[in-house]
Amino acid sequence: MKIVAVIMAGGKGERFWPRSRQNMPKQFLCLTDDGTSMIQHTVKRLESLVNIDDVFIVTNKDYKELVKEQLQELPEENILLEPKAKNTAPCIGLAAVHIRKKYNDAIMLVLPSDHLIKYNEMYIDTLKDAIQVAKEDQNLVTIGITPTYPETGYGYINFGARKETGNNIRAYNVNKFVEKPNLELAKEYLASGKYLWNSGMFVWKSSTILNNFEELLPDIYKGIANIENAIGTEQYEQVTEIEFSKLKGESIDYGIMERANSIYTLPGNFGWDDVGSWNALERVNKTNENGNVVQGNVITIQSKNSIIQADSKLIATVGVENLIIVDTEDALLICDKENAQDIKKIIENLKICNRIEYL
Repeated sequence: MKIVAVIMAGGKGERFWPRSRQNMPKQFLCLTDDGTSMIQHTVKRLESLVNIDDVFIVTNKDYKELVKEQLQELPEENILLEPKAKNTAPCIGLAAVHIRKKYNDAIMLVLPSDHLIKYNEMYIDTLKDAIQVAKEDQNLVTIGITPTYPETGYGYINFGARKETGNNIRAYNVNKFVEKPNLELAKEYLASGKYLWNSGMFVWKSSTILNNFEELLPDIYKGIANIENAIGTEQYEQVTEIEFSKLKGESIDYGIMERANSIYTLPGNFGWDDVGSWNALERVNKTNENGNVVQGNVITIQSKNSIIQADSKLIATVGVENLIIVDTEDALLICDKENAQDIKKIIENLKICNRIEYL
């Protein structure tokens, strides 16, 4: 069966302000030392498993040129444009009907565009196992991440009995998906050994997920089916604009995964990082002898455990600790690392004050 990759690339990456902006969101930024953007990393790590002609990027219509620029080998018709952000269910549904139209049926690897993987061979092996489980019946497969500490910023997957596969694949029945816990609950989840981090990576047949859309999200299914009928016609863009605007914003977790049958999870141990905030740069880049991650024109004196990115002018720090300092052409961020998750509040404030030039 044909294997295709669907890369979700419509997010705004607001926790990476002021580098991540509406015209250049996180997935198109280079956040590691190798000069490769997040979305380029995502596509490249799949090259041994999926041909570039079978990679589909679902993104906002405003980011089409960015995708073309950064993924020049990708066929332009594989760039699927959302007229408006509607969360992950409509995003995945749009890709699924394009795949059904082109291939009738295929195994879909549904992946975020802004995660990093340390051990690529282990990652590919896990996806291959997930593909085998997804080929059976009407199985929906999600990749969980074996937790290494009590993280409160992720959702969790509670798993149960191991699935009988006959080929030693470590797949488990999903009991339930749980929301981001407080610290005490996160400690309990970690100690139990029965919970995984929810990575937002999925594997299934396009026919399986569309059957679930039809049963569980019939209004969304009707809209994406109308779009499917227009694929390849002169009316496609107009129909997509009209039908997509009608769709309810819904996550695939709420809309399908928490309600469907035959849900399985595979534990991932391949060095996953969702790079969710500036603090992640300490995990994905080398720190210097003082625990700092520095980039650009920076001098540090008696400064420790800080993340500092300069643009053109010099940033000099003396005696500071645990700070995030990011300079761009028109904005400067100074933030205590403990408050990195609150950077989104800056975006909210800018919107309230109608200071759209900084968004």
